Formats: sequence, C-alpha cells, structure tokens
Amino acid sequence: MDPRLLVGLVLVAGSTVGVWALVEALDDTTEVLVAPTTVTAGTRVTLDDLRVESVRLGGLADGYLAPADVPGGGLVVTRTVREGELVPAASVAEGDTAGTATVVVPTRGPLARGTAPGAVVDVWAAGELERGVFEPPVVLVAGAEVAAVLDGDGMVAGDGPSVELLIPRAKTAALLEALASGDAIDLVPSPAVASSAG
Repeated sequence: MDPRLLVGLVLVAGSTVGVWALVEALDDTTEVLVAPTTVTAGTRVTLDDLRVESVRLGGLADGYLAPADVPGGGLVVTRTVREGELVPAASVAEGDTAGTATVVVPTRGPLARGTAPGAVVDVWAAGELERGVFEPPVVLVAGAEVAAVLDGDGMVAGDGPSVELLIPRAKTAALLEALASGDAIDLVPSPAVASSAG
C-alpha cells in the first residue's frame, strides 16, 4: 500500500473524529419532556404519555422533567401543564399530593366560553325551596379546575354537557350533597383567573 494513501486515510479519519468531537462539545441541548396535550392536576402520567424534545436550557435544565426522572409507575401531576409546555419538575410528584377529588357535575345549559380542560371555575349552587323557587345562590366551591367536558349524552343526564371537576377534597361532601338534593348548580369562570388573563 502506498504510504501516502495510508497517511491520507489517517488524516481523514482524524479530521472526522475531530469534527464530531467539536460538534458534541458545542451541543448544549438537553432532553426534556413536553406535554403533547393539556394535563390537569391529579392525572398520573408515564413516559409514554409525554413527548421527548431536545432544547437549549443552559442552567435551567434542572428545573424541567427529563426522561430519566420518570419511574416505571409514572408520576402524578400536581398542577396543570398546558399543551406544548415543558413539564416543570415541580409540577409532578410520586404520590397524589394535590389533595383533590374528581366530581362530575351536570350543567343546565351551554357552558361559558373558555370552559375547557385546565380552566378554573367557581361552582355556584342554589337550593330549591319549592318547585321553581330557589334560595339565593352561593359559591359552593371556589377555584375548581376543569379536567374534562363530557357530552350531554354521557353518564350523567342534563340539559347541557357534564363537566369533570377537580375540587379540594374538603369540598367533596358539600358538592355531592348539593347534587343529591337537586340544587341548581352553575359554573362561572373564576374572576381571579379572568382578571389576570385580561
């Protein structure tokens, strides 16, 4: 073999390795997890429920969930993660620390605009004194989070769609009692959320 050819091959191989090493050294991207759809508090997610993306975060990388951070049994989301959002490490836990319960509430008519998974609403209730006569409405649950909006022909019958709500466990008994008593219940967008959005 011609020594010049051998030297040339060595130089080409060395150049290739050098370029690869340089690219690796300059690549500061980190693999993190992204929510492909909106995930509400109380939902358990596994690695298959999330999307892996490589992004440049620098020193902020530790604040977001990486594939290696998700155990086989998954993690529980403790606050809503919006569609397309990087999953903050602080928004998940191994156990259900959210202290929430899920209740399906039938509605009496069309929902307010923006009532979708992740939205925050206040649950107003009015007890019926006699047929067609109700007590003044009061806020039964403030700051309930919408987990899902179900079709009107779902398990709970009503004139409008049913809404699956995440509420504080301490409010569960009061809401279930209102539902069992046939109280008039309406969902109103939370004023605090509406004002912050505006």
